[in-house]
Amino acid sequence: MVLKGLTLRGLEVFEALARTGSVAQAAEITGLSQPSVSQQLRNLEKALGTDLVDHGRRPMRLTQAGRSFLARTEAILAELQMAQGELSVMDLGHLTTLSIGLIDDFDNDLTPRLATLLADSLTRSKFKLITLPSLEIFEALASQSLHLAVSAHSGEVLEGVVEYPLVQDPFILVLPKGAASGAEDTGAALQDLPFLRYAREQLISRQIESHLARHQLSFEERFEIGSHLALMAMVARGLGWAITTPLGYMRAARFHDQLDAYPAPFGEFSRTISLFTRSDWSDDVPREVAGMLRRLMQSQIVDPAIARQPWLGGRLKVIGG
Repeated sequence: MVLKGLTLRGLEVFEALARTGSVAQAAEITGLSQPSVSQQLRNLEKALGTDLVDHGRRPMRLTQAGRSFLARTEAILAELQMAQGELSVMDLGHLTTLSIGLIDDFDNDLTPRLATLLADSLTRSKFKLITLPSLEIFEALASQSLHLAVSAHSGEVLEGVVEYPLVQDPFILVLPKGAASGAEDTGAALQDLPFLRYAREQLISRQIESHLARHQLSFEERFEIGSHLALMAMVARGLGWAITTPLGYMRAARFHDQLDAYPAPFGEFSRTISLFTRSDWSDDVPREVAGMLRRLMQSQIVDPAIARQPWLGGRLKVIGG
């Protein structure tokens, strides 16, 4: 039986307070007045029979009970968001065939869930879902062997293609654990350790190298790695540093205890992940699939990443819609 006073609104308020430490910011996030935020917190604490925050400190700090309950709260809210997304799945039964290609950045969480949601909706259709590097995805879309493609934007003008932006994915610095004392102290680590590059055939490598060139930065060319997880493993072992994105960082969960992530130290820059389709497909399917993807990305990627690295707030975000 659910405790009296334990409400979804109360959980949302508590999560917002835990994230910001501010009643005013929690009110802005939840759309409530500040007195209502305070009341929701009091009701939740009364229902649980314990203080979740230290009311005598500003910004608010979680108590030990609050830290423990926050993990449960985040899991509950994430499951509810996913359930909402699944209930919003469109009827694709009118399609005879659907082929979609995605970059492998989403293999851990999003792609498996997307596959099951689409398969459930394609009741009488032939369905194909593949993962490819970004540049190969664009080739497949151009040859019309894919109906839909999820990829980082290449920066080039794409003739005959409609784009549905999904998420802004900023580039970040990844260092071996303890190599720097903080974001302001990364310079020495960049000088002492080699730069571990993505393979130059990859779109992400071209985007990083273009940004470094604009800032007239050059680093010794020793390592060029085509596997993202191999790259993160090398950083974790202390062999060098790398530039990646939150999507890449979250894929490397097995190495998180051996990595430190920071904002890019030479100017903020980001890539846009979008859904692409041929402009001659006038069906509502691309728009509706884009909406489903945004909901999945928020719950599966953006929220967990910001929970782990709060400084990503405002940098990593779902866009469009």
